Amino acid sequence: MTQRVAFLVFDGVTMLDVSGPVEVVHQAVRLGCPYQLTLVSPRGGQVATSSGLALAGAIAVADAGSFDTVVVAGADRLADRPVEEELLAAAGTLAERATRVASVCSGAFVLGALGLLDGRRATTHWRHAEALACRYPKVRVEPDALYIRDGRYLTSAGISAGIDLTLALVEDDHGAETAREIARELVVFMQRPGGQSQFSTALTTPPARNDLLRSLLSSVVADPAGDHTLSAMAASAAVSTRHLTRLFRTALDTTPARWVERVRLDRARQLLLDGHSITSAAQHSGLGSDETLRRAFARHLGTTPTEYRRRFTTTHG
Repeated sequence: MTQRVAFLVFDGVTMLDVSGPVEVVHQAVRLGCPYQLTLVSPRGGQVATSSGLALAGAIAVADAGSFDTVVVAGADRLADRPVEEELLAAAGTLAERATRVASVCSGAFVLGALGLLDGRRATTHWRHAEALACRYPKVRVEPDALYIRDGRYLTSAGISAGIDLTLALVEDDHGAETAREIARELVVFMQRPGGQSQFSTALTTPPARNDLLRSLLSSVVADPAGDHTLSAMAASAAVSTRHLTRLFRTALDTTPARWVERVRLDRARQLLLDGHSITSAAQHSGLGSDETLRRAFARHLGTTPTEYRRRFTTTHG
């Protein structure tokens, strides 16, 4: 049975919020999945994206009928000011008739304004998460997730996370292998689960102003399994262990050991998703033993390596 998928677009919409998810659905159709894809806008016709390029052929909501899945794309203005009534009405009409309702990036503000996310978990682009929580206090905003599903509603983080969300929808409908095949075709990771952080420790670490510290951090990220004890790092930087600890405290508000552990944990997570055993992930990440790996997972992620791998070898969050 053909599943009808609508993308709600409007003037100022972010192009990748539309094109990324649309390409996932297109690839699914190429593999034989029975989707019918439709662009819908409040009035129909041509839509101007934020980049200046146009999307043609959108049909008006009044002429659209019902859909199995509705995806509301985002735009920067949605986070900056109240959502206009025409867009709200269009989204409300589509959502009321749909089995699943999803948003990409700031499209969550549209669902929030409609009250559809009240009492539910949701996410959006990290830059807009605080605004979403302030504007819609009944929404349980989780700012550091790629996407979240709560009931029939799914919300995703910014821009490319819409691809992760749509891969999850395809997996729901047609299984993990189909979603993996699409991910391979698009040259993206399928194993970016909903609950996975939008950022790694390396990305969330603020740029070090101190040249010595910046060089040291880069060397750790490049080779997490290397010798990164406090004494070894201090010797490499030609400073005392006390001075190095003070630099970490001042610049990163943490200790050298804790920061190194998080970098190693990031590497271990990726190794597990790449198919390594727990023992191999522990050794190649620098965490060393299975037990050390388990303690790090419990301390920072609240789960076990085995459960993490089981849960995150599909897109399901």
